[in-house]
Amino acid sequence: MATKYIFVTGGVTSSLGKGIISASLAKLLQARGFSVTIQKFDPYINIDPGTLNPYEHGECFVTEDGAETDLDLGHYERFLNVPTSQANNVTTGRIYYHVITQERQGAYLGKTVQVIPHITDEIKRRLLLLGQSGEYDIVITEIGGCVGDIESLPFIEAVRQLRWELGVNESCVIHLTLVPYLKAAGELKTKPTQHSVRDLSEAGVQPDILVCRSEYPIPADLRKKIALFCNVKVNSVIESLDAESIYDVPLLMRKEKLDERVISKLKLPHKAEPNLDSWKEFLGRLKNPTDEVNIALVGKYVELPDAYKSIVESFIHAGAYNECKVNIKWIQSEHVTDENVAAMLSGMDGVLVAPGFGERGFRGKLEAVRFVRENNIPFLGICLGMQCAAVEFAQNVLGLQNAASTEMDPNTPHPIIDLMEDQKEVTQKGGTMRLGSYACELKKGSKAYSIYGKSKITERHRHRYEFNNNYLAAFEEAGMHATGINPETGLVEVIELQQHPWFVAAQYHPELKSTVLNPHPLFVKFVKAAMNHAKSN
Repeated sequence: MATKYIFVTGGVTSSLGKGIISASLAKLLQARGFSVTIQKFDPYINIDPGTLNPYEHGECFVTEDGAETDLDLGHYERFLNVPTSQANNVTTGRIYYHVITQERQGAYLGKTVQVIPHITDEIKRRLLLLGQSGEYDIVITEIGGCVGDIESLPFIEAVRQLRWELGVNESCVIHLTLVPYLKAAGELKTKPTQHSVRDLSEAGVQPDILVCRSEYPIPADLRKKIALFCNVKVNSVIESLDAESIYDVPLLMRKEKLDERVISKLKLPHKAEPNLDSWKEFLGRLKNPTDEVNIALVGKYVELPDAYKSIVESFIHAGAYNECKVNIKWIQSEHVTDENVAAMLSGMDGVLVAPGFGERGFRGKLEAVRFVRENNIPFLGICLGMQCAAVEFAQNVLGLQNAASTEMDPNTPHPIIDLMEDQKEVTQKGGTMRLGSYACELKKGSKAYSIYGKSKITERHRHRYEFNNNYLAAFEEAGMHATGINPETGLVEVIELQQHPWFVAAQYHPELKSTVLNPHPLFVKFVKAAMNHAKSN
């Protein structure tokens, strides 16, 4: 079977949930036995989101092959339980960069380089790339931004051209839009949807299916009105109500028969009904917890929870696994001091010190680590959180005054955390960190080994600084053990405190590999430790 293509566009406003709809549809099609992947095309001019402040764009998700990508790829992986790659996220910046590089190399034989055909041709090439691998029956492409945005025009034009080239029944366009409720008028309004579809149609793309986000159910007469004015069939007007959890959306879309409409439009073979038993089992555990814990997330971007999206979702996965509701208390690390740390962390059953970059909030993270270490509260440190654990231990246990990371203090007499050797000549910021999946060997008998149940693991990284092995002997002697080591470089990957109920910190990002069907063992055991702590208190 030739690969079929689904394009998901959005209108009226951003943040309607194109990524969740794309992931939910993919889940339904996968549950029917189709091989599916999803890609995200972002209209911003950055090459990738790696250099974007999390307040600008939320979390930067990292793939197995080391691509810094949009956070929607995290949703794709969590729903499908299949890794994504560099090919699954493309930006305007990457498209233009490639075309300009080609022009400089003389690839266009002196022709004038233009948006059409050169930019649109490159977009089409990328759109088809995953489908041409032969691995997938269906490729879903989410087009970022809104129809009508200047930045989105080349992508919409590329979709128009590609649909014509592919032929009838080879592609499908799903347009996500908003049907707002006007409280003063007491009614739902379809006009924003009509205008959005008109804008898309003026660009030469007629949607096949409309997914209408709404706070209230859309009655049959309004669906008929939308269908009439937007030139789609009534049964292709899909209602998407606000859901209690993003993980409810596949079942809601199944109820609305979104997958059936797509199968009909693409003339796909009717395979078995979607098998969602494991998904429903997960939802059952998620919604019927028997325990509850309070876990503090100490970070510098807590005003925007999307900055820690994968961590939040990992807690949901691990909580469901343990049939436990995880209440996250967001703590701005800038506000944590020696005087208030006890009050800020009181009542917490566990504390996670989050990843991040830069000096802001670093001191507060050190105070949080000190408090949990001294009070035997379960602790998980990730990336910078692991580095904070090492620096705090050096300062307060080893007595090394002014011990620090050279990221925060380049002149520290005790560089517990230092710039990696292969990073010292790097000047460019974008895509130059230690990125992607690397091996790690866990010491038998360690807590890390018992958590994973094996000695050889691989985890994803995103950092420039590492633990300074010159201090490793002193750390080990004082009770802080390096229990995870990269076999090739000797890089310390995991540290844990021997005389503590549960104190584990990792240089890598475990949250990037947690999925609905495979919750990450570090989060599963951390939540379990928090449950034990809650019971003991």
